[in-house]
Amino acid sequence: MQPLTVFLRETMLALFVSAWCGVAACAGEETQSRGETGAAESRPPNPALEAAIKKLKMPGVAINLQERYVDIEGKICLDKGMLELVACTKGTKEHESIVAIEARPMHIHTALLLVGANPGNPAMRKPLDEQKERWIDLPPSGDAVKILLVFPDKAGKLAEHPISEFITRPSAESGVPREAAADKEGDRKFPHTFIFAGSQLVDDGPGPRKYLSDLSGNVISIATFGDELLCLPGIHSDDNEALAWQVNATGLPAVGSKVTLRLRPQLQPASKAGKAGQLPSVSTPGKVHP
Repeated sequence: MQPLTVFLRETMLALFVSAWCGVAACAGEETQSRGETGAAESRPPNPALEAAIKKLKMPGVAINLQERYVDIEGKICLDKGMLELVACTKGTKEHESIVAIEARPMHIHTALLLVGANPGNPAMRKPLDEQKERWIDLPPSGDAVKILLVFPDKAGKLAEHPISEFITRPSAESGVPREAAADKEGDRKFPHTFIFAGSQLVDDGPGPRKYLSDLSGNVISIATFGDELLCLPGIHSDDNEALAWQVNATGLPAVGSKVTLRLRPQLQPASKAGKAGQLPSVSTPGKVHP
C-alpha cells in the first residue's frame, strides 16, 4: 500500500486510488457516520489521519476532517456580466466566472474523496447504435455538494454565504430576456448545491491519463461542458442566448479580493452511496450540447 506522501507523484489514476487506501490505512477502515438528512455529521478527531493528510502537497486546498468540508483559496474575478461558471482556474475563464483559483482541480477532487464524497460523472453523450448515428444525452451524477463563499464581514469576522446570494436572473441591460431565462430554468432562485461530477480521465498518448478539468479550467460549472469537476443537476446550454444567470454584486467583495470557496458534501446514507473513487474513462473529450 502506498503512503499518502508518495501517491501524488504517481499517475493520476493511482492518485485517486491511493487517496482511499491512505484513508483506510490511517483511519482503520472506519465507517463514515452519515446523517438522515444527507448532511455529513462531524466525526471525532483522528490524529493519525490528520497527520497523514497534512503531508499532502495540495497548494490552495485545505481539508477539515471533523466538519467534512474542503476550502479552496480564490480571488473574485468578476462583478458583472453573464456567467458560465462559479469558479475557474486562474488564466482560463475569468471573464465568465465569479472566482478564480490556483489550486489544481484534481487536488480538489482528491480532497473531496478524503472527506467522504462520492464522484459520479459529468453530462456526456452515448451512442445508441454501432454506427454512432443516434446519440443520447446522459445527465450528470454524483454526491451533492453545497457551495459557499467565505470572506470577512464588516466586523472582520469570517462569514459563510451561499453562492446563490451572488447569482441572479439577467437584467434588462444584459440583452437576455428575463422571460426567456425563466422559461428555460424555471422561476426560482439559483441553487447553492452542486453535483460532484468528478470530470474525466482521458488517454493522451503514452504516460499518465489527463484530468480534463485541469486542462480546461472548468471547476464549478453552471453551463454544461462535459469535463467539469462540479456542476448543476441536468444539462444546461452554454450558448449566449441560453445563458440564464448573471453576477449579483450586492455584498460581493471587490474584484481582486481574496475569498475562500467552501465545499460541503451532503453525503448520502452509506446504503445509497455509489462506488467511491471511480472516474469515467473516455478516449476523446467532448463538449456536451443539449
